[in-house]
Amino acid sequence: MSLFPVDQKKNLLSKGGEVYYYDKIYDNIKSQSLFDILFASIQWKNDEAWMFGKHIITKRKVAWYGDIKFKYTYSKVTKEALLWTPELKEIRDFVTEKTGSYYNACLLNLYHSGEEGMAWHSDDEKELVRTASIASISLGVERRFSFKHKTTGEVVSLPLAAGSLLEMKGETQLNWLHRLPPTKKVLHPRINLTFRLMATKQ
Repeated sequence: MSLFPVDQKKNLLSKGGEVYYYDKIYDNIKSQSLFDILFASIQWKNDEAWMFGKHIITKRKVAWYGDIKFKYTYSKVTKEALLWTPELKEIRDFVTEKTGSYYNACLLNLYHSGEEGMAWHSDDEKELVRTASIASISLGVERRFSFKHKTTGEVVSLPLAAGSLLEMKGETQLNWLHRLPPTKKVLHPRINLTFRLMATKQ
């Protein structure tokens, strides 16, 4: 249930999901300030995954925060949330105001350059509330982001500017994959915050 009226935006997906792009909800000065604070204060760790029986350590770094010590498992690795920093809680509350949806956790990603990306996947883990909103804040360098329909193969791509908000909701995770494609053209870092709603009973 929405807490506030949702800012009406055009759905970027043709069917089977809802994705809304809010462009820059933070101006350049505020966006850079948040990037600097999070880069220095967040407890970043290299991400881990099990693929084809091998334990992989990524160059990309991640962090997991929330209202309580939520456990979250993806790529066969379980993380336990740290409690919000003041800055993260402030951002969460602002995103809630913008989208009209509530979030109780956040997965952060730190990409050091364009050579680090994310393969096609859906955020459909069992710990997440099904069809709930996932709100993504981008800080740092602009990166291209893509969606692909699981059945038709249709692809939708857009650039995510620094300070922008992208919201995924409804049936998006059931019917669409998304990714951050790597590129050698981008030399600077990006921080991505993905606010989520976790089931309170785990």
